[in-house]
Amino acid sequence: MSGNIWNNLLCVALLSVSMTACKTRKVAVLNPKTVVTELSNKNAENILLLKSKDLSFNTLSVKAKAKLDFGGSKNNATMNIRMEKGRRIWVSVTALAGIEVARALITPDSIKVRNNFQSVYLKQPFSYIHKFASKQVSFEWLESILSGNTIPDFLNEQATIEQTNGLWMLQGEKEALAYKVLFDGVMKVSENNINDTRSGQALKVQYSGAYQDLGGSLFPNGVTINSMTGAKIVNIELEYSGVQRNVPLDFPFSVPGKYEVIN
Repeated sequence: MSGNIWNNLLCVALLSVSMTACKTRKVAVLNPKTVVTELSNKNAENILLLKSKDLSFNTLSVKAKAKLDFGGSKNNATMNIRMEKGRRIWVSVTALAGIEVARALITPDSIKVRNNFQSVYLKQPFSYIHKFASKQVSFEWLESILSGNTIPDFLNEQATIEQTNGLWMLQGEKEALAYKVLFDGVMKVSENNINDTRSGQALKVQYSGAYQDLGGSLFPNGVTINSMTGAKIVNIELEYSGVQRNVPLDFPFSVPGKYEVIN
């Protein structure tokens, strides 16, 4: 991997971090059949239905093959992602040789990134992520994007829900953001489109359209994240495997004394 790996992996840590209590085999539901679910005339009922399709978890562990493209600089890596609902997201990034090059720990209050490649360490408040994404992006957003769930802020009664050819579309505005969410035939999120025209920021999140069946709940096989902030363009493709839900997890994060702290 090239010498600019720090910039690349920092973006990964910030953007992507863009059942039963046992290991789950990867069972894909390819091209889910469209089942026409009629809209209720009460928006609150429609919102409850969409929420009911979300994957619930206390802890979640996922492995991912990652393709990273930061302004034309491309790398492949393996990511191990662990989440404790509402509390923390832990990410370990390894190169193809199996060497861990970076580790991140994100909480609702802070972001910590350890770069093993250059022996440096960054610690910032969570708001640091807003250098790479809209100011409305929250810890909950990251959890939802990684798990294929609906973004809670978008499920409000002021949003508009329409139906075209049996598929649902939700759209609305939150402060300076305009958002549009598409749902597939099994009522799972297939695409998020989020735009902040005043700041020139855009985020598009697409799911693979195939799922892993986790004890009756559906988890996406992969996600593609495209982000544009001014002239900064980031594309991330994650192919998920080895999913575990509600198992005890460790979130180890320490910094060797020789590492240089950067801000």
